[in-house]
Amino acid sequence: MANDSKNFRVESDLLGELQVPANAYYGVQTQRAINNYQISNSKMMDYPEFVISIAYVKKAAAMANAEVGELDPKIADAICRAADEIIAGKHWENFPVDMMQGGAGTSVNMNANEVLANLALDIMGYERGDYQHCSPNDHVNCGQSTNDAYPTAIHYAVIRMNKSLVKSLENLIAAIRVKAEEFKDAVKMGRTQLQDAVPMTSGQEFNAYANTLQEEIENIERNVILLNKINMGATAIGTGLNAAPGYDDICTQRLSELTGEKFEKASDMIAATPDTGAFVSYSAALKRLAVKLSKMCNDLRLMASGPRCGLHEINLPPMAPGSSIMPGKVNPVIPELMNQVCFKVIGNDTTVCFAAEAGQLQLNVMEPVITECLFESMTWLEKAMDTLREKCIKGITVNEKHNLDMVKNSIGIVTALNPYIGYKNSTKIAKEALETGKSLEQVALEKKLLTKEQLDEMLDPKAMLEVHKKVN
Repeated sequence: MANDSKNFRVESDLLGELQVPANAYYGVQTQRAINNYQISNSKMMDYPEFVISIAYVKKAAAMANAEVGELDPKIADAICRAADEIIAGKHWENFPVDMMQGGAGTSVNMNANEVLANLALDIMGYERGDYQHCSPNDHVNCGQSTNDAYPTAIHYAVIRMNKSLVKSLENLIAAIRVKAEEFKDAVKMGRTQLQDAVPMTSGQEFNAYANTLQEEIENIERNVILLNKINMGATAIGTGLNAAPGYDDICTQRLSELTGEKFEKASDMIAATPDTGAFVSYSAALKRLAVKLSKMCNDLRLMASGPRCGLHEINLPPMAPGSSIMPGKVNPVIPELMNQVCFKVIGNDTTVCFAAEAGQLQLNVMEPVITECLFESMTWLEKAMDTLREKCIKGITVNEKHNLDMVKNSIGIVTALNPYIGYKNSTKIAKEALETGKSLEQVALEKKLLTKEQLDEMLDPKAMLEVHKKVN
């Protein structure tokens, strides 16, 4: 293309001519997307795994097209080498398209096509924009449509990002288990409905957090597997128009070989092309994790409440002054941060559900917002879990004496007397102790229901921590 100045080159498309920065690897359709979509603060280049993923998809497509005779091996090799540069972390600034866009992801797909075409032109010794030698549409996008290349890239990006997310979750669980071991002998009062229940240890409580989060790793891994099914070769609506015979199978195989993932061709391409069910399932798994993380942080905030007028069972690491007006106040800012991230993930899941439902006929045009929500949820969760681990969990301490004193003074431990004197008598003791301020032991002795020796054994908090034989 001719240059109208040293700073710009002119490219053209269906809508006419447009200036593109002379040094840019992207082209006219990317420039239109830049002009049209200034919506979010999230650009394609902000998610490196997405950029890498679409480069892998385009490389696999070029290899497959060369094998079936649809693409000149020289051009295919140049596209593959260009993709390798992207995968190696180069040229990411050339992916400036806003994640929020219309067109069902066409701008993302064309951004990749244009960058790879111009990089391939560089490699082959031609000028950027000289598309007769390597065209974004005819060569890089050969045998493809946005409607198969774009969702396949999203699938692989989520798979890649999931590995890092799960690692952060595993690290958080490990840190919680360290605390569970540290607090294994620290007796405290368990509570149901915010009321005194029966004794437990802080170690048991933290171990329960670790175990319930461990379930989420298993749930996430069950759902991420759904993303292994892809529709490369479906082209526009799943019929495979303009893709060469055998291309779909070869492309899927090459993508699997390049990435080390076990991708499978969808059994029904027409069904797979508008289907966003795998995104819905994976988003729901993120939501379930967020719900559990938020519940745990609610507990941490309750247990740390005080320090003198709350539960004051644990101490959270002080991270910042808590008030502009109340001296000495320190807030549980890290659990609060985790709570808010979880709210965002839950909201993003709702958006994913609405966007999935809004698919019409042979395509779901709402995939850009699904993608943005998934990427945001994964990124925020990973960072928040790392922050929670390092700035909160690792520094938690337990107020053992205070907690044990509360257990001994609790009415809830009367539950341990049920097997010996029955629920009715235990209720009478609890009621009188609560009304008079007397201890449970004192009331039980006055009513001559049990001996001092029996009560000492039955009301020992440590004897209530697990299943045990009845006292004689």
